[in-house]
Amino acid sequence: MNATLDLLLTRRSVPAQMLAAPGPSADELRTLLTIASRVPDHGKLAPWRFIVFEGEARVEAGRRLSEIAAVRRPDISEARLEEERRRLSMAPLVIAVVGRAAEHVKIPVIEQIYSAGAVCLNLEIAAHAMGYAACWLTDWPAYDAEARAALGLAESETLVGFIHIGTPTITPTDRPRPALDDIVSRFGD
Repeated sequence: MNATLDLLLTRRSVPAQMLAAPGPSADELRTLLTIASRVPDHGKLAPWRFIVFEGEARVEAGRRLSEIAAVRRPDISEARLEEERRRLSMAPLVIAVVGRAAEHVKIPVIEQIYSAGAVCLNLEIAAHAMGYAACWLTDWPAYDAEARAALGLAESETLVGFIHIGTPTITPTDRPRPALDDIVSRFGD
């Protein structure tokens, strides 16, 4: 089988807590970001950008998120706060894909959002091609203005996804996929 098709057929998400060091090197990270940027982008707007979390910056980001979570939920358990502290430090590398979609005279906002989603998938596929695994997550920080600001996003930006990347500590299993007969129709039938 064609190697590219085999790669696409075998890509699986691996839970962030199952991603360990080593993660991508500096050169591999540059390649990942270059590949991620090669997506459909009508109008050449680059309606997305990246925030890279690695090393101690992952711990600091988690600390900030746990502080916000503690204010939002005064009854939060210590165990849940610890999960928040570790949110961005489970995998050795986390790349936030930040959406910058904005009104444009020719390019609808929804097309800009789709472009940012394609960036996330390209990151996952490229990580898999390099021998790593990845997991695309969002959760509450993507939808909380204070959390987004604490991570470096502008008020007008969205968090499209955190892409956690590392070496898998498990062999991922496939999940059930929809039957093509259930999701494919032909126009005119």
